[in-house]
Amino acid sequence: MPDEYQGAFATYVNRVPAGNIIHILQAQFDATRELLAPLTAEQATHRPKPDDWNMVQVVGHIADTERVFAYRALRFARNDPTPLPGFDQDLFVNNAGFEGRELASVLAEFGVVRTATLALLSNLPEAAWLRRGLASDNTMSVRALAYAIAGHELHHVTDFHERYELAG
Repeated sequence: MPDEYQGAFATYVNRVPAGNIIHILQAQFDATRELLAPLTAEQATHRPKPDDWNMVQVVGHIADTERVFAYRALRFARNDPTPLPGFDQDLFVNNAGFEGRELASVLAEFGVVRTATLALLSNLPEAAWLRRGLASDNTMSVRALAYAIAGHELHHVTDFHERYELAG
């Protein structure tokens, strides 16, 4: 699988344990929801540093990034050769209005995004998983994108524990 992605995506892909990626994505979302759902509004809006995103914004960022990665997976799975642009994560978060929403609302939205991602990935023909495309000047497969979705979430969950000092 290392030949199915390039560059910075290795950081995400390499975080994902071996196993069925569909099951991993479902279990991972359930674990993230269980970790974050009990937080108070004060905890959810805490920023480790003044310029850091709060956890509500991070969850929104995870959902937005998953949307972008799943869209790429859809395009590649359908054998669309059109190169896809990158996206500016800060621009997305700064214009999403997450800071004015409750964590429960953003978690619910993330759940809908994950459900849509799972519906897409669960119904791909076998051949589609290895199809490749170009996004953000990186060639990657549909399978690598699925792992990047999981790894990106894992990256932020690790951050919740380490940087945001969230126990659990």
